[in-house]
Amino acid sequence: METIKVKYFTDKIDKLCYVDGKSDWIDLHAAEDVTLKAGEFKLIPLGIAVAVPEGYEAHIVPRSSTFKNYGILQTNSMGVVDYTYRGDGDQWFMPVYATRDVSIDCNARICQFRIMKNQPQINFEQVEHLDAPDRGGFGSTGK
Repeated sequence: METIKVKYFTDKIDKLCYVDGKSDWIDLHAAEDVTLKAGEFKLIPLGIAVAVPEGYEAHIVPRSSTFKNYGILQTNSMGVVDYTYRGDGDQWFMPVYATRDVSIDCNARICQFRIMKNQPQINFEQVEHLDAPDRGGFGSTGK
């Protein structure tokens, strides 16, 4: 089991932990009360800085209930925190856009993260044809 150092910027949020038996993603919380009007943007502080190990990165995404509960969208779709963003002042934030007027309480679970190994180095080889069936060019439906 890996040990990763975490700095908390407030004592008003729950400590990082797994939700037993549900997922290997870890919930992140709003570190302050947030009020947004429809159409507003804000970087919501998550109240932590994490020393992600070299060779790894953290992927931050909304929880499945975030849009339903709060009407906010993570503006970069998925946040990626690499191992170089690990200093005392490197607090994590969730950049959001409000689709409706909303109030989010401090400690509300608004996003989640996991730690992943970096992608290995890949060489790309240009070819004239690929050796696989053509599925129609758009997703699994082909339409």
